[in-house]
Amino acid sequence: MTPLLALDNVSKTYFNGDLAVEVLHDISLDIEAGEFVAIMGQSGSGKSTLMNILGCLDQPTSGDYLIEGENVASFDGDELAALRRRTFGFIFQAYNLIPTATAQENVEVPAIYAGVPASDRHERAEAILQSLKLGDRLHHRPSQLSGGQQQRVSIARALMNGGRVILADEPTGALDSQSGEEVMALLRQMNDNGHTIIVITHEREVANEADRLIEIRDGRIIADRSRKRRANPDAAIGLAQRTREGFAAIADMSEAIRMAMRALRANLFRTILTLLGIVIGVGSVVAMLAIGTGAQDSVLSRISSMGSDLLLVRPSMANFRGSPGGSNVTLVPPDADAIQDLPNVAFAVPEMTSTVTLRRGNIDYQTTANGTVPQFTEAKSWAVGRGEFINRNDMETYAPVAVLGQTVVNTLFADGTDPIGQYVLVNKIPFQVIGVMNEMGASAGGNDRDDVVLVPLTTGSMRIFGQRNIRTITVKVQDAAAIDLTQERIQSLLNERHKREDTRITNMSSVREAFTETSNTMKLFLGSVAAISLIVGGIGVMNIMLVSVSERTREIGVRMATGARRRDILVQFIIEALVVSAIGGVIGLVAGLATGYVAQYFGMPVAFTAGPLALAFACSFATGLIFGYLPARNASRLQPAMALSAD
Repeated sequence: MTPLLALDNVSKTYFNGDLAVEVLHDISLDIEAGEFVAIMGQSGSGKSTLMNILGCLDQPTSGDYLIEGENVASFDGDELAALRRRTFGFIFQAYNLIPTATAQENVEVPAIYAGVPASDRHERAEAILQSLKLGDRLHHRPSQLSGGQQQRVSIARALMNGGRVILADEPTGALDSQSGEEVMALLRQMNDNGHTIIVITHEREVANEADRLIEIRDGRIIADRSRKRRANPDAAIGLAQRTREGFAAIADMSEAIRMAMRALRANLFRTILTLLGIVIGVGSVVAMLAIGTGAQDSVLSRISSMGSDLLLVRPSMANFRGSPGGSNVTLVPPDADAIQDLPNVAFAVPEMTSTVTLRRGNIDYQTTANGTVPQFTEAKSWAVGRGEFINRNDMETYAPVAVLGQTVVNTLFADGTDPIGQYVLVNKIPFQVIGVMNEMGASAGGNDRDDVVLVPLTTGSMRIFGQRNIRTITVKVQDAAAIDLTQERIQSLLNERHKREDTRITNMSSVREAFTETSNTMKLFLGSVAAISLIVGGIGVMNIMLVSVSERTREIGVRMATGARRRDILVQFIIEALVVSAIGGVIGLVAGLATGYVAQYFGMPVAFTAGPLALAFACSFATGLIFGYLPARNASRLQPAMALSAD
């Protein structure tokens, strides 16, 4: 009989410039329908890469991969998406749920791309969640669910389209023992129902639950043992296979708009700022110079509020090319110490961040861990409200201490307990709370700055992040007038330390100067103020969409893993840009009319006609289409495996 999945001398090599790293070496493997297989190996053994190839999230460098005897090497992107849609269901260690969607909406994602009608999707998703004892959590978002509940939602998502093959990557890795046992019992039940189960794990006790154990080391299979038990594979008939092949409901414009509105609501404040550029542009077409001048003052005011005495040091984009997951391999803490010693540098604050799970009692909460240094509070102008901040001794002794943001305190200590001196688990590691930061509120991007746990950089590097490289160094200069010279000194210092130019420095003063020049041009060419305003608004849309693509890289990977084609992703992000522009156009028309009538009230000559109103709205719509295309194209060109491994 033809095996369901067959690998024939498959190898996988990653390229980083001229450096080639072979992760898999001539793997040959057959998996029959209905098997329960565990692939076990330590970190770096190649098991996750093997899973990505098995799930058509990545392609081998050499060798053949056959599914039911058909070689997938000749499949294009849409054919691979259709294959994932009708054949595979994925369960991830990090759950990979869309944070802005409810449990039911997360489960429905694969069916959207399979073309299942909305009513059928809702009914099936609810039924699966009910069967997994999540009937009372249908409308809860991932942040409102425990780790075990989130994993069950991801299992429900894997079952949504029927999923003949369920690929589970470390499904119990982020769970406590009881939740892990429940997940393994669910996998066994799914196998009994006819699903082919492939579990990727490094834990022997998890692997022993399977009927077949494949051990992998250094990219080679070193053992393959089977107990010959196999379920009835005919029992699992995918829902996706009963739909029209190649059709995806994302083509339904109403569904695409609904998904766009949900994404925009998730970052409401940032969306409002994006709308502001379009509103100003359209309003300037209608009300001309008055709104144009307002746009100038608004943009310069926001740039000034960010501070003109800051430099942000990051790795150059070229440093990420070819590096799986985009990990930072450039900046290290001694770089910040060296920058601190330069003239005119007030502070050089290194930071590394990662999403972590906090636990206190029976409360699990996902937040951002920020590894930093004692100068953080002064550099960021953010004071400690209670207790104390990280000190030099904490850094030198790798102390497991933490300072909490107010949002984290409100969540973990809702019972009124004083957090100072208490212990919380950070990714299952106990940290003692030594302080609570003053409340800061939302950032300019709409993110909650109080939703953070601050730990010593040394402790975080060793015990949480698992790396010594830092993501950014924020430099505050003493004299803003000499910021350009300081920037040159920092760049020269880093080039000398790294023996190459692999960092880039963002100068907020230069950004402000660029906007000032644009504003002066707008004043010189009064007749072009409307067009310039629209271009600025369009650039704002493009920047925000690029940020959105960057922040939602893993979500894009999840959508691709569940069957989204490249054009589905392209359409979704273009529609998001169009929705922003259309809403901004309507508000801009109203604002322009209102401003015109106010100007008219104060004696200015104003004449409104239908032509400019229609032209203004058409221009706003075109702006969204033109400037939204590039971020949408970038999103659609992401590789699923790389997107899923993004931070």
